[in-house]
Amino acid sequence: MTSTSHTARPARPVRARSARKAAPHPPAATVGAIDPAVQALRRFRVIFTSVRHHFQQVEKLTGSGAAQLRALSILREQPGIRLSELAQTMDVHQSTASNLVKTLIERDLITATRDESDRRVLRLRLLPAGTKILQRLRTPYIGVLPKALSSLPPLTLQRLNDDLDTLIAAMQIGDTAAMTPLADQLHTPSQHLLRAQAAGALKECP
Repeated sequence: MTSTSHTARPARPVRARSARKAAPHPPAATVGAIDPAVQALRRFRVIFTSVRHHFQQVEKLTGSGAAQLRALSILREQPGIRLSELAQTMDVHQSTASNLVKTLIERDLITATRDESDRRVLRLRLLPAGTKILQRLRTPYIGVLPKALSSLPPLTLQRLNDDLDTLIAAMQIGDTAAMTPLADQLHTPSQHLLRAQAAGALKECP
């Protein structure tokens, strides 16, 4: 009986696979480098757009501007507050608060009565119509930007204030607008708000 012998083939040398290293990403500065001033400008655009959108949303929901809503919220929290105290709480000039109160009185949202002990003092209080407007909001009204700023740590706020002071100085502008509500500076009343206020004025006509 003849046996068949199998000759083992020599094993092929195993070639070590060279690890393919991913090409390192070039530094961010080399990929369409953006001027830091442009980057800062973009951030301001994001902030302003967000604030403007917020104003439009609350106007659509309540038919009232942001400054009016803030004043109504304060009167709900502090019934009988004086005009000077309202101005201080809102961080606006007293003349600004006075004009705001006049508008709210004309819309029958608040009332101003003389203090019994000092007839020179006016006490401000909500009327039912003002309370009804605030009920459309889930929480006391605080603007989206003030709310965000109040959430920042003190050191962050200090750095931010210092940097913004530097920017204001570079722009060579004064601070006359510092006590004017941001809603009055940044936002133009929407058509919805204008229609709502016009409808309120028509109701007051005999």
